[in-house]
This record gives sequence, structure tokens and C-alpha cells, in this order.
Amino acid sequence: MQKHKVGVIGLGAIGERLIKGISQHESLEVVAVCDTAKERVEKVANELGDIQWFTSHLTMLEEAKVDLVYVAVPPKFHHKITLDVVDKGIHVLCEKPLANSVEEAHEMMQKAEEAKVVHAMNFPLNYSPGANTFAKLVKENYVGKIRRVELNMHFPTWPRFWQQNDWIAGREQGGFVLEVGVHYIQLTQKIFGPLKHATSSLELPEDPTKCETGIFASLTLEDGTPFVMNGLSQIPGQERIAYTVYGSEGTLSLINWSELEGGKLGEDILPIPADETLSSSLLNHLSLALNGKESELYSFVDGYHAQVILEKLRESK
Repeated sequence: MQKHKVGVIGLGAIGERLIKGISQHESLEVVAVCDTAKERVEKVANELGDIQWFTSHLTMLEEAKVDLVYVAVPPKFHHKITLDVVDKGIHVLCEKPLANSVEEAHEMMQKAEEAKVVHAMNFPLNYSPGANTFAKLVKENYVGKIRRVELNMHFPTWPRFWQQNDWIAGREQGGFVLEVGVHYIQLTQKIFGPLKHATSSLELPEDPTKCETGIFASLTLEDGTPFVMNGLSQIPGQERIAYTVYGSEGTLSLINWSELEGGKLGEDILPIPADETLSSSLLNHLSLALNGKESELYSFVDGYHAQVILEKLRESK
């Protein structure tokens, strides 16, 4: 396969995590990085082999020869930067959530489709053995007729210790509903189909700049089955994210992103091993798509549909 050149815009914790994977991939290479923090971007560029670095994404798009741009900046900058990438006819991978409003997300989806570029979202659950085993068991009728889907998110502190920055703690574009909830909204839409928002309420601190400390929301699957979202931060204990489906014959949960547990009626809830053969790689599928081959990518279309639900949840503020 042809080796494709990648430019990265945004060098926060998430961006740096995927850079490592790209650098180790046999058919992808990072050739340019961009961040507004000059010392940081120069340091990362040197660590990657003295590659090109920029503090302006527009300059990078003009001067660097790239096939794909990974946009890993905070959400409110996704719209402007991604449209600049797409306008150049360059393929794009965007962090989640897609945008900071439904209107922005719709325009990004529309422009990317019109430009006929590869447009993908970084929704890693889709490639993990735990989430894919969960989906497989649901489709194989492990729980029987579905009665309810629940997402429970508990965070002792928010932001988490490795995410200490202003934007992720802020109400404008941060909070655990956007940062974590979006993954499970997209996964729900993948497994069960479209979601419909019913009611929701956010618990908000007195400081109007700070993000939510709680959420309780009621949604429904396409067939009317309830989907309940319950989240709290600033509480005792350890971080726990539990995504659970209750059915007429059993219960199945995906715990903390990767661990499975479940049981049939009359049985205990016990760990379930994930099927490791169901593991795949976003970067492998990106490479396939860039070479014009069939791939499993989750596009701006998926990001847009998740954004519609996210903004309904955010309206309750």
C-alpha cells in the first residue's frame, strides 16, 4: 500500500495519543504538526524526527504536502479548521464531538460530502473487542427482548487528572456529557438505530462558565424502548462508566469502556470474556479508505446524528 502523509492540528492529550499510533503504522506517517503553543509544537516535531511544524493551520495547509489531516483541537474550533481542510480537498479525521452546534455539524457533513474526501470521526469504541462483543451478543439475542438501555457515568472529579484544562471544564464546549457521553450515543445509534430525545435536566454549578456536574435524561430507541442517561461528577469513589441493556432473558453491560459482564434470568452477573477476534483498528481502516478500498469508518454523518442528540441534552442548561 502507498504510504500516506498525515498532518496533525492540535497537540493535546488526545492528539498526542493518536500520533503515536500513526507514527507506528506501516502505511501512515506524520509529516507535519500544528499547535498554537510554539514550544510544544516544536518539541513534538523534533521528537518525530525533525518534521515540519506550524503555529497556523492555514500555513500548514498551504506549505505541507499532506494526504490526511487529523483535527484534534477543542470542539469549538472543529468547524472552522475542518472546513479549511476540506476546502483544500484534503481527507480529514476529526475528534469527537464533531462540532459545537447542530448547525456547525450539518455544514461540516455537507461540505465534506460535496468535496468527496474521506471524512472520519475518532470513535474508538467501534474498533474495540469489548464493545463489538457487546453488540454481537445483543444481536444474537443474549438478553432477549430489550426492555431498557442505560448509561451511568460517575466521575470523582471532572476534569479527570489527565485532562486539566479550561475548555474541558467549561460549559461552552466541555463537560462529561460531550466528552464521554458522545461515545455511547454514537454506539447506541450504531447498535440500535436512531435515538429520540424526550426529557433531560442538567445539574449546573453556580459559576456560569463551568460545565455540568450532573445529568438525568430520558431518550427512546427507534421502537420506543427507553434509554436512560444518568451522570454525576464530584462524588466519592472511583470513575465508573456502565452501559447496560436489560432484556426479557438477561442483562448485559459494558463497564469502563472495555469490560463485559452479564447474566441470564436466575443467574448471577458475571464477567464475560471479550472476543478478541472482533478487534480492529481505526488507522487500518483509514489506510484502506485512503487507498480507495472498502473500510469501516464512522463519518461526519455519524458525527452529525450524535450531535443532534448532544445538543438536545445541552439545551436543558
